[in-house]
Amino acid sequence: MTHGPGYGKSSMLPAGFVVLALSAALLVSCSKGNSSQLPKRPIVPVTVGTVTQKTVPVQLTAVGNVEAVSTIQVKSQIGGVLQRVHFKEGQDVAKGALLFTIDPRTYEAQVKQAEANLAKDRAQMENARKDASRYEELVKKGYVASEQYEQYRTNATALEATVASDQAVLDNARLQLKYCYIYSPISGRTGSLIANEGNLIKATADTAMVVINQMQPIYVTFSIPEQYLSEIKEYMAAGKLKVEARVSKEDKGSEEGLLSFVDNAVDLSTGTIKLKGTFLNTHKRLWPGQFVTATLTLAIRPNALLVPTAAVQTGQDGQYVFVVRSDGTAESRPITAGMTVNDETVIEKGLSPAETVVTDGQLQLVPGAKVEIKNGAGVK
Repeated sequence: MTHGPGYGKSSMLPAGFVVLALSAALLVSCSKGNSSQLPKRPIVPVTVGTVTQKTVPVQLTAVGNVEAVSTIQVKSQIGGVLQRVHFKEGQDVAKGALLFTIDPRTYEAQVKQAEANLAKDRAQMENARKDASRYEELVKKGYVASEQYEQYRTNATALEATVASDQAVLDNARLQLKYCYIYSPISGRTGSLIANEGNLIKATADTAMVVINQMQPIYVTFSIPEQYLSEIKEYMAAGKLKVEARVSKEDKGSEEGLLSFVDNAVDLSTGTIKLKGTFLNTHKRLWPGQFVTATLTLAIRPNALLVPTAAVQTGQDGQYVFVVRSDGTAESRPITAGMTVNDETVIEKGLSPAETVVTDGQLQLVPGAKVEIKNGAGVK
């Protein structure tokens, strides 16, 4: 069999080469088709904040308890009927103010009796002294025996001792009468009245008649972890440290005082050290037994970088934030976070002033994701 011209052996292609060529063409065709069908990465809606730079205080915050500087349980030192109460419960009283009167009539009578006994024995003593003086002169002249003089002198000495004893009895009776009038030993606020007019009062009874709390000045006691003790001692050496007390988060104002006490031992059960701040409590906003938020200011730190605390996230490799870049994409940035001041966190390392960070929506973000800012701040 003969072949026509041009149909030679060299014009035939190997079968394998044809298959490879077809496969490559199909792959190119499929690739072009799929590239247009791949889903686009969604834009993530977020809210953002800005890295700010400002001066912030270095502070420690803890829950504190308000304590009266002095608490007095008023009790009677004598027994008797409570004749009169000179204040209303819950009233502020000044130091030295009359609080109670115990019926004084029995004690007045004892004073009068003691005065009478003293007057009688004093008269006898004066007479005995005169007799002893007279007999002393007679003994010197030899008119009487010395034994008679010694008898008169001894009698005078005995009466002098009796008069001294009478004076002590009178002083005690007057003191008991003085105890009928009970005065406030401090300035403060009275509590509930436990003894009422007409009650029979026992001397030094177990139950107080009223309790008085000194309100000005007043203490706020709080505890901080022991690892801060060295810092506190260091800053205390440089000057007095300010303590603020806030009754609640909604409270716009706070009371200011000074750190006045650091306990001499760490509580082994809690690993904390007890501190006290002293407050003038001018407006009496702090009340004994009240719980407050106590903030101890150690120092003032200038030019600190801060971000909203909500921006700080914690992952397996530590803390990080999502930074919104100028092209509108998110970047995961590792940071070193410091203390928290109100709703902001100090950034020790990892950010620069004026950068935009994500404060809400981080759960939907991955590095490189496109973001849509919803709160009108930062880069769009």
